[in-house]
Amino acid sequence: MPVNEVRVFIGLGSNLPGELDSPQQQIISALQELDALPQTRLVKASPLYQSRAVGPEQPDYINAVAQLGTHLEPLALLDALQALEQQHRRVRLQHWGPRTLDLDLLLYGNDTIDHPRLTVPHAFLTQRAFVLYPLADLAPELVLPCGTSLLPLLDKCPTDGLQRFIE
Repeated sequence: MPVNEVRVFIGLGSNLPGELDSPQQQIISALQELDALPQTRLVKASPLYQSRAVGPEQPDYINAVAQLGTHLEPLALLDALQALEQQHRRVRLQHWGPRTLDLDLLLYGNDTIDHPRLTVPHAFLTQRAFVLYPLADLAPELVLPCGTSLLPLLDKCPTDGLQRFIE
């Protein structure tokens, strides 16, 4: 277990309602559940955003990014995130398909991880407005493990219809 708390960023997305919850409520519930993970605390969360879906025809997504402090190792954190997805009845029917909840480990401290189950930084982090903009809301000074600053990436990433979600 890491001795010191590690700063991690989690991407959240939902475009399907759960049994009782809208996509935005799925995200709000997931933020509370992230804060309740063992050896982990929610530091802050970005505003919610609405974005067009990547992949096959499907409803728009509600997205956010959460900053956590954790003492969990990366794969233990991944297991916890996947367990939360299952609690929200996530079904993996197709790549980039619709989902009740998607939780992606975007960054784990300043580590680069290349494991069969986990790639950190997240493979599409630098190309997705629905990740970059909420991430910049939380940590505009952030420098990725490769040495690239976050803010210049925003200039290269079209918003693709991304907008702050207003209920």
